Amino acid sequence: MLRGTQKFSSEEAGMAVHPVSTRIVTTQPTVLRAPLNLKTEMWNSGLFNCCDDMATCCFGFWCPCCLVCQVSTDFGECLCMPLVDIVSGGIVPAFGMALRSSMRERYHIQGSMFDDCCIVTFCGACAWCQMAREIKLRKGPLLLNSNVTMEVSMNPPPHVPNYAGHPVHHPVPAGVHPFNP
Repeated sequence: MLRGTQKFSSEEAGMAVHPVSTRIVTTQPTVLRAPLNLKTEMWNSGLFNCCDDMATCCFGFWCPCCLVCQVSTDFGECLCMPLVDIVSGGIVPAFGMALRSSMRERYHIQGSMFDDCCIVTFCGACAWCQMAREIKLRKGPLLLNSNVTMEVSMNPPPHVPNYAGHPVHHPVPAGVHPFNP
């Protein structure tokens, strides 16, 4: 029986003696994971590929304010936000840069904030045309199915609650006569 601080050798305990390693572990082994925001995509069209979509190019040339507002709306931002860049008169168009960076993040497009800043500042019209083309290609055409039919019932609900002894009546639009099945 052992008491308190009594020491004994490993041979006495029935264990084999192994030499002690003096190597110090400074990093622990870990599992490597790929980053979630890995940017593997490229822009679908180049910055100066205006011939890819002449309608967008002409729209951006003849009415740039309309194009930037349209791109902003199509991307899900406020219609008037690009006008802040136009009215503020700043050196770097902050909203254009922010929208371009957001678009790169959403679509996992390679690039950097520095690239976005330089492109929007020095090639603004081309940048907005490129963003418009990218949104068109990423969203695709909107297909509406005209074969969908909806059945609308103008009948009141089967159970009409009675509050304080007075039945609740649901108004029926003028000219509509509900029928009882």
